[in-house]
Amino acid sequence: MLFKLIIYGLLLWLAIWGYRQYQQPSARVSVGMKAPDFTLQDAQGENRRLADWQGKWVVLYFYPKDDTPGCTKEACHFRDDIQQIHALGAEVIGVSVDTVASHAGFAHKHRLPFPLLADTNGRVADAYGALFNLVVFQVAKRTTFVIDPQGTIAEIYSNVNPDGHSETIINDLKRLSAF
Repeated sequence: MLFKLIIYGLLLWLAIWGYRQYQQPSARVSVGMKAPDFTLQDAQGENRRLADWQGKWVVLYFYPKDDTPGCTKEACHFRDDIQQIHALGAEVIGVSVDTVASHAGFAHKHRLPFPLLADTNGRVADAYGALFNLVVFQVAKRTTFVIDPQGTIAEIYSNVNPDGHSETIINDLKRLSAF
C-alpha cells in the first residue's frame, strides 16, 4: 500500500512538473531578435529553410501533434484564412516533431495549402524555446512567431488558443505591416 502511494505521488508530481514546464513561455528568443534559421523537410520530403521566405512576412507556428483536435482546428483556421494572410504579404509555416509521412497525411486530409515541416529531433523547436522535453517524450509547444521580411521576430504568441488565433495573426499583420 505504501509503495502504491509513493508511486502515485511521484506520478502526480511528474504530471504537475510537466504541465508547468509546458506552460512556461519561450525564453530562447525574443521580439527584435534575428529569427534562428533552420533546414527541415516538408511533407513532400523537400528541404526548406527559413531563408526561402526572406523578403516576406512569415507566420511560423509550432504545434504539438498532427491530427489531434486542437492542432487540426488551428491548422484549418489558418487554411480558411490563408487568402487574407497572403494578401498581407505573409506565408504560414507549421512545425511539429512529427514525421514527414505524418505531415503528408495530415496536410492531404485537411487540404492544408501551406508547408508543414518535420522537426523530428526537436532542435528547431528548442532553438525557438518551443520544445517541451520530458525525458523520452518531446512535443512542440503551441507557440507562434511572426517574422518580418528582414528575418527579425516581430511578435511571439505563447500558449496559443487555436480558436481565433488566425484572426489575431491577421489583425497583428495589418498593424505590423501598416496595411
